[in-house]
This record gives sequence, C-alpha cells and structure tokens, in this order.
Amino acid sequence: MISVKKDMRKWLQEMLDAPQKTAMPILSFPAIQLLGISVKDLISDSDIQAKGMKAVADRVPSAASVSLMDLSVEAECFGSSIVFSDDEVPTVTGSIVSSLEEAEALKIPEIGSGRTGIYIGAIEKAVKEITDRPVFAGIIGPFSLAGRLMDVTEAMIYCYEDPDMVHTVLQKVTDFLIRYANAYKAAGAHGIIMAEPLAGLLSPALSQEFSCDYVKKIVDAVQDDNFLVIYHNCGNGTIAMIDAILSTGASAYHFGNAISMAEMITHIPSDTIAMGNVDPAGELRNGTVESVKKATKDVMDACCKYPNFVISSGCDIPPMSKWENIDAFFEATDEFYGR
Repeated sequence: MISVKKDMRKWLQEMLDAPQKTAMPILSFPAIQLLGISVKDLISDSDIQAKGMKAVADRVPSAASVSLMDLSVEAECFGSSIVFSDDEVPTVTGSIVSSLEEAEALKIPEIGSGRTGIYIGAIEKAVKEITDRPVFAGIIGPFSLAGRLMDVTEAMIYCYEDPDMVHTVLQKVTDFLIRYANAYKAAGAHGIIMAEPLAGLLSPALSQEFSCDYVKKIVDAVQDDNFLVIYHNCGNGTIAMIDAILSTGASAYHFGNAISMAEMITHIPSDTIAMGNVDPAGELRNGTVESVKKATKDVMDACCKYPNFVISSGCDIPPMSKWENIDAFFEATDEFYGR
C-alpha cells in the first residue's frame, strides 16, 4: 500500500517561509530506550522499527520522521561483514573489493536482500502510523558505500592509484542505490536523507568526480515533487567542497559539527534549506541538559538570522543518547523562538 502523496516542494517552501522553524534532527536509534529493546532488536524487525519511529514521533515535535541511519545495510547486501552490537549502530569490517577484476565481478544485489526488505517494510508501516509529518528513509551515499566495500582508508588511495576500479564500484553501487531509493518511494516514503560522510575527506576535485557526480545521478533518477533528497555530509571538508555538493541538485543539505555552521550557511543559496549541527555524541549523548541547551542556542544565535537555516543534530543521534538531552534540544529551540 502506498501512502497518500504529499507535495514535498510545498512542505519545503513552507519550512523556508516560516519565521520560526521546527527542528529536524536525525533521530531514530534512541527509540531503543523508549521501547526497552536493543539495537539488534531494532535492526532486525520491520514492525519494531515502525513502532520505534512512531514512539519518537509521539515524543518530539520534529519537522519530519527519519528512519534508521544504518550505514551497514547496503554494504551487507553486497557481501561485507558486519559487526553488530546491542547498544551501538552496526559497523562494516574488512573489504570485499581490492582490484579492478574484483570490482568487475562484483554483483549488484537484489532490492529486498539482506536487511533492505526489513527497512523498506518499516517505512511502509511507519507512513501508515505517522501522518502528521513527512517520513524520510535513511540511505547511504555512493562514495561512502563504495568505500565500505573497498575499505574506507584504502578507498582514498584508490582514487589516485586505481580510479578505474573506484568508478567501476561506484557505477554498480549507484545503480543499486537508485533502485533502493525507488523502493522506499514505492513504500510511501516522502524522501531520503542520503549520508555521504566519507566524501567529506576528499579534495573538492575528487569529491566532484568520485562522489557528487554519482549523487547527482541518484537525485536526478528519484527526486520529484513528492519525493525529496536531503544530502548529509558530516565530514570536515564540506565547506571547501560546497560547490561540488550543491551541484548534486538535492533539495536540502545537512551538515555535521566538524565545521562551522555559521560559515557554511553563508555558502548556501538563500532559497535552499541547510540544517545542522549540534554535536550528537559530545552533547546529545554525553552532555548535560544545560550544555545541550547552550550548544543548541549557540548554533541558533549564529545561524537563525538566515531564513534558510533549520536547527538539527550534526549527525545521527547515537542509540544511548539521554532522552533528557534530546528533550532539552527541543526545549532550547522553543525557548529561542519564545514559544
């Protein structure tokens, strides 16, 4: 069943026009605390994922609901080894591609294989339960996926030493990600938040060639009036590579706390939403109510004079982040606006 289509361009414009913005953190994994379950439970069952998204939506007044930002799902489909934990997000280990021959032999997995079927099913269920705001699916970006297949440290070297291999992998993962995003669209998602953090380590020229050109292919293939792509990059090189990032044509952009949001916002066109960048680990997981409020208001003090800025976390909020800190983030937003 497909959910009722939503005019997402209108939603984005209303967000841009609103004098007081609604916060939009990347918030899903802390649902484990609301449900009294483990990360393993959450990533293994579509019913539990949808229930977790609904629990988060009921708890906080966010601008949108976001599904799990689990950057191991896609690599696992391709054959990567994954390390699972009860209280941390899964991680990819090792590499499965280290030569052009292996890249050419790499098979593109079917959508629905591995845990992709669980995650797509969770969105299909969540959109029936969460009807007061858009529902976005989390998805990895092409270079970040290719890097996990080749080993993230080696991937940088391969861009110089074996670019043909990297491009071969990128073409295959891009084909997969287009089909994965379209499966989310068919399930009723109103868009995707695409996490491309590994590209933040590339030079501007390399980021254009090995990341942003491929992101643009995905954006061109899936984005429309009812389905948006929000680009996320929490790397520390995003200001230097902003021209390449903007060339992707994504509908909005989300940045991490490794950079100055006050500087970044000056590079974003005034008709384009930019989000960020309260430290998710340092503040929302490890901080205090007082420090979270101060950090949130500091970012807002620096950036809210720009009408296209929306306060958010700098990245995915970790599973064991304190809910009193997450609540404090939203309270600080209300206090800033005098709500």
